[in-house]
Formats: sequence, C-alpha cells, structure tokens
Amino acid sequence: MEQQGQQQAQNVPQGFGPPPPPYAPTPYAPQQEQFQQPFPGPEFLAADRRFAIVIDEAGVCFESQGHTAEFPWHDITTVHYKQGTSGHILMVGVVLTDGRFLDCAVVAKNRGMLQEWFEEIAPVLGEYLGNRGAPGNTNR
Repeated sequence: MEQQGQQQAQNVPQGFGPPPPPYAPTPYAPQQEQFQQPFPGPEFLAADRRFAIVIDEAGVCFESQGHTAEFPWHDITTVHYKQGTSGHILMVGVVLTDGRFLDCAVVAKNRGMLQEWFEEIAPVLGEYLGNRGAPGNTNR
C-alpha cells in the first residue's frame, strides 16, 4: 500500500495541488459619488506670477513664491484692500486679533482685471466678516 501511495505521489506533477475552491465574483455596483465644493461659500482669487490671494470660507490665504500664510476667520479682526500706487496692483491687508497686520500685493494684467477683482472681493469679504468690522476699501 505504501508503494502505491508513493507511486501516485510521483505521478502528480510538482507544484500542482488541489484546485482552488470555486468562487462567484461579487457583482459590480458603481457607487454614487457626490461632488461637493470643499467650501460652499463664495470665494475670491487674485494671482500673478509670484503672488496669490485667496479668500474663502476657511479664511484668507496669502501665497508668495511657494510659501503660504493662512489666516482662519476666527483669527481675523478685519481685512482691508486698496489699489496700489502703480494702478495695476491689488493690495490686501489682514488685521489679526492680536493686532498684527500682514499684507500681500498682486499685479493685475490690466486695469480691467483690477476692476473685476474689486467687484469680486467686496461681497466675499462682506459674507465672511459680517459685523466684525467693515471690509475696508481704502484709497481706491
């Protein structure tokens, strides 16, 4: 008997074992993806080659040559903006609750773009600042 078992074992090719258990693939059911804006409120973006200003539900963000400074709304007392001296620059300044003032300037391609930025920034700041201080549009 032992010889018979050894002969049968020799007849089975190496590396093969019993067949895998049968399985039924689970049916594919695509999931409904819901695309939502990360911040559903109004947003403002002004950018040139080196600098950017973003205002959204999270707060105000200044970007300068790869460096980012983010200011959440609970740290902001008010935000001021004005036209720079050259006539093509938007200057935005943030006054923080601890009294610090930080600003960023973005160069518009033309006066028309600068005018668009002024029209867009006011309602966005009004939405988020509420009654914490009037959004400042100074020396436009």
